[in-house]
Amino acid sequence: MRIVISEFMDERAVAQLRTAHDVLYDPKLVDDAPRLKAEAATADAFVVRNRTQVRGELLGALARCKVIGRLGVGLDNIDVPACESRGMQVIPATGANALSVAEYVVGTAMLLLRGAYASSAAVTAGQWPRNALSNGREVGGKTLGLVGFGSIGQLTAKLARGVGMQVSAFDPMMDDDHPAFAQSLVRCTGMDEVIRMSDVVSLHVPLVDSTRGLFSAQRIASMKPGAVLINTARGGIVDEVALAAALKSGHLGGAAIDVFGTEPLPAAAHFEGCPNLVLTPHIAGVTAEANERVSFMIAELVLKALKP
Repeated sequence: MRIVISEFMDERAVAQLRTAHDVLYDPKLVDDAPRLKAEAATADAFVVRNRTQVRGELLGALARCKVIGRLGVGLDNIDVPACESRGMQVIPATGANALSVAEYVVGTAMLLLRGAYASSAAVTAGQWPRNALSNGREVGGKTLGLVGFGSIGQLTAKLARGVGMQVSAFDPMMDDDHPAFAQSLVRCTGMDEVIRMSDVVSLHVPLVDSTRGLFSAQRIASMKPGAVLINTARGGIVDEVALAAALKSGHLGGAAIDVFGTEPLPAAAHFEGCPNLVLTPHIAGVTAEANERVSFMIAELVLKALKP
C-alpha cells in the first residue's frame, strides 16, 4: 500500500512506515496544490499536520484512502464527518505533544509576569534599567485559569501547581463533578469566573462554532486588570485586534499568542507597538521530543489501520 506524507515528520518514523509500505515523504508537498492533489489520489494512507486542508477537492481526490493520520491533535483542518462518511479513519496524535504545550504555557506565564527578559540590548549598550525592571510579578500564589481541561489542560495544571500557582478551570464538555478536577487539585468553576478572577488565562479548547470569537472585546474587558492571556489552542478564538487594544491600553499585562486566524500570519499592524507581547508561529506543541512522540504514535497507528 502507499502512504503519502505532506508535511514534516520524524524521519525515523518515516523509515518505520517504509519497512511495510511504499512511502512518499515530502515536507514541501503541502505547498504544491496540484501535485498534492495528484499524489493524494494514489494514497491508501494520508499523513498531515495542520496546514494540509483535507476537505473539498483534496478530500475528493482521496478516493482509495483508508486512514488520515494527523501529526498533532487539532482536527479543524480535516473535514472529519466527510472523511468518516467515505469510510476513512481519522487518527490524531492525542496526548503526544501535551507536555510541550504545557511547558510553553507555564514558561511563558513566568516570562510575561516577570517582564524582565527583554533587557539584553539595553544592558549590552551600557544602560542599567534596574528600576524599570524591578516591579515584575512572581507566579507563586497567582491563579491560572484554564478554559478547557482535557489532557493538555490537566498537564498544564500539574506543572503550574508545581511552581506554586492556584488553578481553576472550566470545560463545557465536563461535568462539575468530573474526577479529573479533584485528581488535579483544580477548582471547577464557570467560565466567566475563570476569566474574571485569574491572573493568567490559558485557552485549551478546539475551534468550533461555539468557540469562534469566544474571547471578544467584551470578554477580554472582563479579565482581571493586569492579567495575562495565553492562546495555544486555535486561531479564531481570540479577537486579535481587541487583544492588541487591551495590551496598548494597559488593561492586560501581557499576552502570548501561538495560533492565529490566518496562518502564516500576514503583516499585522494591530500588533505593532504592543507591550509585553509574545508571538510564536504555531510551535507551542512542536519540540524535538514532541515531534518524535507524535511521529512514532501516528506511524504505529497508521500501520495498524492498514493491516488486512
